[in-house]
Amino acid sequence: MFNDIGALELVTIVVLAILIFGPDKLPKVIQDVSGVIRKIRSFSDSAKQDIRSELGPEFKDFEFEDLNPKTFIRKHLAENEDLREIRGSFDLRKELNEVTDAVNGRETRPGPAVAGTVATPAVGTGPDLVKKPAAPAPEQLTPFDADAT
Repeated sequence: MFNDIGALELVTIVVLAILIFGPDKLPKVIQDVSGVIRKIRSFSDSAKQDIRSELGPEFKDFEFEDLNPKTFIRKHLAENEDLREIRGSFDLRKELNEVTDAVNGRETRPGPAVAGTVATPAVGTGPDLVKKPAAPAPEQLTPFDADAT
């Protein structure tokens, strides 16, 4: 619950609580807050038990954390054997390198790509980034149609 609160933030909260409530009222406030938290937890647990009992035996292993879409997807992707095979055969890094090389006009090296390596272009190939590209010929330009826009 408080995994992202550091020591400095905790000290700041304690100092603010002492300044706001005072040292004599602070223990009573802490007791009241902890009692409210206990009541909320017990209410939540009883509501979960009621929902599980109303759903019936076919939902006995239903977890409320599965209602979070990220958790639900992770759980079902990890359980599906077909998706594991597809995920294992798909090398995203290789595919991205090939697309990048094709866009940049580079030749890819023949043979299997190793993860984490980038295909280097041959000397003298690829676009020259210093020179301004030549304007396309008039027959290559796409005609502008004002009615279509």
